[in-house]
Amino acid sequence: MVDRSYLLNSRQMASFVADGYLRFDGVVPDEINQAAMREFEQGVKGAPYGTPLRDAYPQDSTINKLLNMPLVQGIIESLVGPNPLFDHHAIHVRQANESAAQHLHGDAVIDTRTNFDIQLMYFPHAIPLEMGGTLLVPGTQYRRINESDIGRYQNMRGQIPMVCEAGSLLVLHHGIWHCGRHNTTGRVRYMFKIRLNPTVRQVRLWNTDDLDDPEVGRILSKHFPWAEGAAARLDIMNRTRLWQYLTGNSAYDTDYWWTRVENTPEVTVEEVAA
Repeated sequence: MVDRSYLLNSRQMASFVADGYLRFDGVVPDEINQAAMREFEQGVKGAPYGTPLRDAYPQDSTINKLLNMPLVQGIIESLVGPNPLFDHHAIHVRQANESAAQHLHGDAVIDTRTNFDIQLMYFPHAIPLEMGGTLLVPGTQYRRINESDIGRYQNMRGQIPMVCEAGSLLVLHHGIWHCGRHNTTGRVRYMFKIRLNPTVRQVRLWNTDDLDDPEVGRILSKHFPWAEGAAARLDIMNRTRLWQYLTGNSAYDTDYWWTRVENTPEVTVEEVAA
């Protein structure tokens, strides 16, 4: 178990529930970044699907050192628990002056689970805007799609390009819409991605000391510029349902939406009067 001080707090968890991602800029030491770049050029051997993460990489490998950073362990444990499974990994490469860009997509078939996998993306070198980087559309993880159903969409309002310094991390809900942009620089771009599956119920895995912070409700009620007003209410309800699951509190509500639609009294007038 990781030291509690490295776990996410409730505001961060609410942001993940609302936005579908968290980012941590420049947190990986340069020593690991440089070693990772050398290993990426040679390729990184993966493990079979379903391997416990602790057994997925050699102990002396750079990726294992990255995953064993207390900050990274805290992120992983807060979201998918202390003993997640390795799903797969990939080294995403964009060659210098590569004009092709990836279509917008989600990394899943239509997936209606309440619980979720995470994808941890690691950027070992700086990513300026002209290098492309990963682009994502916050809040889209509740719009269930089959992989590239949305491939025809381009430049959605509120999209975020991952412009960052070396050693940055991006952790995603598995259903968020994203893509890799084209690289117009004269340098090769690298990004390492690993997907992890939970093995425990994802209930109160983070530092819940600030669970009653009023900011949590405000975060869960946020709106995104790409979402039409009425549909945005459904997104808020979906976030609330996930928050109920994560906190183990089925009575939690945001703006009274679930309380209304689940109000189905069974008591009769006579029983009330008795």
